Amino acid sequence: MIVCIAEKPSVAKDIAKIIGATNQKNGYLEGNGYQVTWTFGHLCTLKEPHDYFSHWKYWKLEDLPIIPNNFGIKLIENKGVENQFKIITSLVQQADEVINCGDAGQEGELIQRWVLLKAKCKAPIKRLWISSLTTEAIKEGFQKLKEGSHYQLLYEVGSARAIGDWLLGMNATRLFTKKFGKGEHVLSIGRVQTPTLAMIVHRQQEIDAFRTEEYWELKTLYKKTEFLAQIPRLKTEEKAKKGLVYLQEHEFEITLVDKKEAKEGNPRLFDLTSLQVECNKKYGFSADETLKLVQSLYEKKLVTYPRVDTTYLSEDLHPKIEGILQKMDNYSQFTTTLLQKPIPKLKSVFDDKKISDHHAIIPTGVSDNQLVGDEKTVYQLIAKRFIAVFYPECKVAITQVIGKVGEIEFKTQGKQILELGWRIVYENEKSSGEKGKEKNEEEKMLPPFEVGEKGNHEPKIHKGKTTAPKPFTEATLLRAMETAGKQVDDEEMREMLKENGIGRPSTRANIIETLFKRAYIEKKKKNLHPTEMGSRLIQLIQNELLKSAELTGIWEKKLREIEKGKYPFESFKQELIEMVKTLCDEVIFENSYSNR
Repeated sequence: MIVCIAEKPSVAKDIAKIIGATNQKNGYLEGNGYQVTWTFGHLCTLKEPHDYFSHWKYWKLEDLPIIPNNFGIKLIENKGVENQFKIITSLVQQADEVINCGDAGQEGELIQRWVLLKAKCKAPIKRLWISSLTTEAIKEGFQKLKEGSHYQLLYEVGSARAIGDWLLGMNATRLFTKKFGKGEHVLSIGRVQTPTLAMIVHRQQEIDAFRTEEYWELKTLYKKTEFLAQIPRLKTEEKAKKGLVYLQEHEFEITLVDKKEAKEGNPRLFDLTSLQVECNKKYGFSADETLKLVQSLYEKKLVTYPRVDTTYLSEDLHPKIEGILQKMDNYSQFTTTLLQKPIPKLKSVFDDKKISDHHAIIPTGVSDNQLVGDEKTVYQLIAKRFIAVFYPECKVAITQVIGKVGEIEFKTQGKQILELGWRIVYENEKSSGEKGKEKNEEEKMLPPFEVGEKGNHEPKIHKGKTTAPKPFTEATLLRAMETAGKQVDDEEMREMLKENGIGRPSTRANIIETLFKRAYIEKKKKNLHPTEMGSRLIQLIQNELLKSAELTGIWEKKLREIEKGKYPFESFKQELIEMVKTLCDEVIFENSYSNR
């Protein structure tokens, strides 16, 4: 008998129906030589300190650091979990073969491997690896089963991540709580949670320290077009008034008219983070809300696997794109044009080198007619982005005009869209959101100008104020986590920095939610602000590695190297153990913490 283990009952039923296991049993389905059972997400977890030694149950500084000789796993304490695990154990111990049908990702691999390890599975293990839950994808996946050992490194990096988080979280949380909590609060520390909080706290400190300054600029109106003086902002109104007098004494003369045609590159396909960013910016959805919505779309077979960190497709998907577009009947006003020609195999879309486990999030071609509300909204974003990447580039004309008044240079710029290209997909929307930016710039049509022409103009003074840095929103925080705190707008550069990003696409939403639950941050409108307790915690932490997004990103890179077989898990674990030991010594004994 072949035993298949899915991650959820709903997925198990989909798989069972396709492979002919239609007889309902207690905790599994059976038929056609298969038994299909399921977990409920995590059935197992790492053991807690008191599972190793009873005295580790109590939080005492003298027991720190807590470092087990060997890390073990245990069942989550829940009656339903215990009952389902007994069923799984019984099935796998009698199986001729086991097929791991967990979600095709790092977390899915860890969930299933821990269950099989705890169940003492001795049968050969195969792996079902699919990017969508459509009938076609599941059938194709069963035809291409791989040996379970093929994903050993994925399991190792999942274990390394879990153990690393345990070592730091268990020790640092007890350490700071006992040292500084005063018996009132648990001061929770996390490998990703703490640097994320630190980014929010540091941004708030910049805002609080900011002092608004007034400034003055010189502008002028020539042929009903506003020009800005190309000089540094003036610090006093007196200087501005002197400049105005000077301008009133001279004519305006055009010195340069430069008109260039350019192309605006197509938007990228969505990875999870960019989808969360777009949903937060356009609709105010939290990262967690977006993740739940797109996960539901995946389970309803409408989109591909969502917990991904790439905006590219694998090259072998190219022949299937036409078929997906043909099935998207509700978007025929856009797809009909595309389908008149062969779908281009663009390097900006198809690139095997930019993909590890999964490709970008795209529609499967299953109809979205049954969708309503927020799910419909998220699906439409994914569908339109999928269509837009295959349209021609948008062609624009950018005109720069430079003039002078006496010795002072002035400049203005206008943009005209010549051919909509991919923008036609978003023509009736306020913004397209391509490349992570709002791009609803109205066309600024300029009147004709000729070099050498002169005329009267209407100079004026513009008074302005410098503005403080903006607080993080969930959208901008997600981007900062993705790039280890670096402010990056360019899409290609952001792709390069992802290897050092903090957290994973699938966990960043949960990190933000955890900061809310622990009352370390709060939301005011769409802006994120640290609470007094959150700010206090970051002030207490002197160890830079605990709160630096960039240094935490280095850990993330090492985890990725473990997955590629380029860095040994034991070395990573030993580094963390040494760091935890050093941290405990610093906080317990060092003077730098004594007066805090």
